[in-house]
Amino acid sequence: MINWGALGVVSLVSLAGGVVVVVLVALALVGLSAREPAVEPAVETAVETADVGADGTEPVGRATGPAMSPAAGTALAAVCLLAAAAIVVYGLALIVFH
Repeated sequence: MINWGALGVVSLVSLAGGVVVVVLVALALVGLSAREPAVEPAVETAVETADVGADGTEPVGRATGPAMSPAAGTALAAVCLLAAAAIVVYGLALIVFH
């Protein structure tokens, strides 16, 4: 007989673990992107100047540079990748040794 409750718990934990690992790797990539220098456009195009409002301000949400320092980005990436690796190793250990 199938234990549907246990199957449901395993399914939910697996789904949550998969989502957490993907989010951690995505945050690590965001942290590593802070190490790239900001590239300033050489010439503004008509499309870019059309995005400026009537009062001369840029729309909210347009970044002009990295949101964090390269050291903070590297630290964030390291912590996120270590956490993702720990989740994966823990899951593999449960499969192999349980």
